[in-house]
This record gives sequence, C-alpha cells and structure tokens, in this order.
Amino acid sequence: MVDLSRVDRVLGSLHTLDLGEGPAEPNTLFRDHDPAEVMNEYLEQIPVMVSGSESFEVVTHIDYAVRQWPIEAGPFDPRRFEEQFRGAMRAIAGSGRALEMNTKRLWPWIPQWWAQAGGTMVSFGSDAHTPDAIARDFPEATAMLEHFGFRPGRSPEQLWARPATG
Repeated sequence: MVDLSRVDRVLGSLHTLDLGEGPAEPNTLFRDHDPAEVMNEYLEQIPVMVSGSESFEVVTHIDYAVRQWPIEAGPFDPRRFEEQFRGAMRAIAGSGRALEMNTKRLWPWIPQWWAQAGGTMVSFGSDAHTPDAIARDFPEATAMLEHFGFRPGRSPEQLWARPATG
C-alpha cells in the first residue's frame, strides 16, 4: 500500500479498456474495433473510474483515446462525442476533482466544455517525456484557460480555479 499522505497530488487516468479480450490501450483496440465504439467506451469508463476511488485529486488524459485516433477513421471531430465528453466532465466536476489541461495539446473545446460542465479547477501537464518538453506551450495554455475564466492560485503549485456557476 502506498502512503498517499506523503504525496502532494495524486493523479488518476484511464489508459486501458476491456472490450472483451482483456485490458488494452485504445491504439490496440482501434485495430479490431470501430473507433466510435472505443471512444464511447473510453468516455463511459471515466465516470466509473471517478466513482470507484477517492484516492486521486486530478483526472488526467481525458483526451487519451483521441491521441490514438486512427488515421483511417478520418480527422477526429470532438463534436461527434460531445455529449459523452460532457458527461465524463460532469462526473469529474461533480466529484470535486480537477481536470488536467495538457499543454502539449491545446484543444480549446476541452476547457470550454469543462467550464460549461461545472468544472472549477484545473491542473497543468505537458506529457513531458524529456526535460526540454516540460511546460511546453505553457503561456498559450494559461491564456486559453484565462479566456474560460480560470485563474492561478496564490502559489504556483496550487490548482487554477474559476468561480462555480449555478
């Protein structure tokens, strides 16, 4: 068992799905399944993950399956899965958690839908697998989030927040 009291922030993410053949990542599942089926299942599992554990404060990689979207399926159109994304975001927001905004992929529909779903907190991630990629496009990401009403905390390590609307 990991002592979570010694960790500043715990992140939760969904990387695998089981569509009947055992757990696999979306890029593997896209080979044998309809891309829409994979995307829908991915987004349906996020609320399950959120309701299944109180161990994490931030949900990361809500776009993980999008990153693997097969070229053969044509360009990814988030509007095709808008209600599913919004449902996943409502579950995250309803749990009081933050959503990670990835500076590597600046898709404005994510913070827009997050704010509209009642999301009030965000963290930043950069998928930095090398030191030079840390905080890539951070100024652009902060400008985008400010546009949707998010503001920095009092110290750099705090989550960004926006007033709750009701």
